[in-house]
Amino acid sequence: MKKRVVVTGMGAITPIGNSVEEFWAGVKAGKIGFDKISYFDVTDYKCKLAAEVKNFEPANYMDKKAARRMEQFSQYAVAAAKEAIEDAGLDMEKEDAYRAGCAVGNGIGSLQAMEREYTRLVEKGPSKVAPLFVPMVISNIAAGNVSIAYNLKGKSINVVSACATGTNSIGEAYRTIQYGDADIMVAGGTEASITPLGIAGFASLTALSPCEDPTHCSIPFDKDRSGFVMGEGSAIVVLEELEHAKARGAKIYAEVVGYGCSSDAYHITSPAEDGAGAARAMLNAVNDAGISPDDITYINAHGTSTHHNDLFETRAIKLAFGEHAKDIKINSTKSMVGHLLGAAGAVEFVTCVKELEEGFIHKTVGLRESEEELDLDYCKESCSKDITYALSNSLGFGGHNASILIKKYIEA
Repeated sequence: MKKRVVVTGMGAITPIGNSVEEFWAGVKAGKIGFDKISYFDVTDYKCKLAAEVKNFEPANYMDKKAARRMEQFSQYAVAAAKEAIEDAGLDMEKEDAYRAGCAVGNGIGSLQAMEREYTRLVEKGPSKVAPLFVPMVISNIAAGNVSIAYNLKGKSINVVSACATGTNSIGEAYRTIQYGDADIMVAGGTEASITPLGIAGFASLTALSPCEDPTHCSIPFDKDRSGFVMGEGSAIVVLEELEHAKARGAKIYAEVVGYGCSSDAYHITSPAEDGAGAARAMLNAVNDAGISPDDITYINAHGTSTHHNDLFETRAIKLAFGEHAKDIKINSTKSMVGHLLGAAGAVEFVTCVKELEEGFIHKTVGLRESEEELDLDYCKESCSKDITYALSNSLGFGGHNASILIKKYIEA
């Protein structure tokens, strides 16, 4: 029999707050994290705005020596994991470390290190490339650093599926516990790609919004949307086998009940135009939970604010849910924090848990008017609504589709 999996801890480093409490307060207030990029001179760049993490001090989460051996994306992950583990009340000295694993995904690794060390190579020669360049740049090292920092000796994996990474990481952690391979999994995503190469590359792809108005640059499902805005940060959650959590008296936030994936097998950047792949991922999650599609009343959409994603995701929701789609509340957290790439799904997972807990569905900030085919309820305003299930979607370059289904925990 598959085991039940619950959420017992959460941590977040985001453009609108460096803790779950601060982040959630920002979400409820409709706060936006967008501003002119401060990390480098954007004079010659098509895109000038991003959602940067503010006032992050690594020393608040780890010792200075450890921080120096981590790039920004790893620092964010270790910091968010610290909050999540403390929030869960986990004492690893009392746990079997080999039954506690880690699934922290990252989409790109460290572009900062790539840019910095390539410049050294060209200007000063190969002998000047930093000895720790490789172990600091590779995408799996965030999971490695989290495992080392918190003595997690069970399964340690790094899922890389572009913008589906965070959701896939939490989903694979869920499966790991469900099938008895761990009692505890520390899971989520992290990203820090607001760099010259990152911004220039996505801008050349015409994926980024050229809008210079922070209040109207990331507007998912709006007829005037013009691309996504790069965000950064990390969200990490503690997933736990239900009986293990109950035995140690843990607070239970929610239950993970479904996980579904698919591949569009269509195009390296565009989702399938009919939405069939994303629809299958959603229905796979619903079927995994053993419920009816009509039980879904809220979806946290991938909702990137690009023309193709928002249109094709809308088609996917209609394909999956039929006429019931019109009764579903749909919003996009990216309207406040931008697109955190490999961390996006994890941040949105935390959002869903908080919405279930408080019976509050946040608005899609900046949304004014949608075009004709976008005729679903995209939450122009926040609302109080008692919801039992939250379905979260993530769609990545390469055609990766992942959906995860969370249920309000009801103690039997």
